[in-house]
Amino acid sequence: MAGVSHRTVSQEAGLPTSATTYYFTGLGDLLTAALTSVMDEDSERMRRLSAGGDRRRELAELMARVAAEPGRLLAEYELFLLAARRPHLRESTDAWLAAVGAFARCYTDDPVRARVVTAVIDGVLLHTLLGETKPSADEFEAILTDVLPEPPREP
Repeated sequence: MAGVSHRTVSQEAGLPTSATTYYFTGLGDLLTAALTSVMDEDSERMRRLSAGGDRRRELAELMARVAAEPGRLLAEYELFLLAARRPHLRESTDAWLAAVGAFARCYTDDPVRARVVTAVIDGVLLHTLLGETKPSADEFEAILTDVLPEPPREP
């Protein structure tokens, strides 16, 4: 985030610098909008994984892809930290937590287990930012299988 400027964002978007300065009063507003958009996209992707059936493998594969290219993930955790200091930014972080909770509730009615699953997913993803070796989809699946029981069978 240190290298972000109105000029670099404008170049990346293929727009004149005046466009970003017109729509965003400062670089902080621009960064917040970008981070919020990314987190909202990921929340929607997580909600789609809650569509039924056993989707743990799909989530594990997604987590492995995210861990392999950690730039976006790092930006999202930057938003988490920013939202911790600025409550008006919590709408997107709350949506992410709700989406992960909805995924967990596909497997359990226990609110404590659902909260544990949310914490495990965020914790494991955060840990991937700290290590050189990124977990594989198989490793993520083993973690998800450990914290989530089999989904209920459909009648």
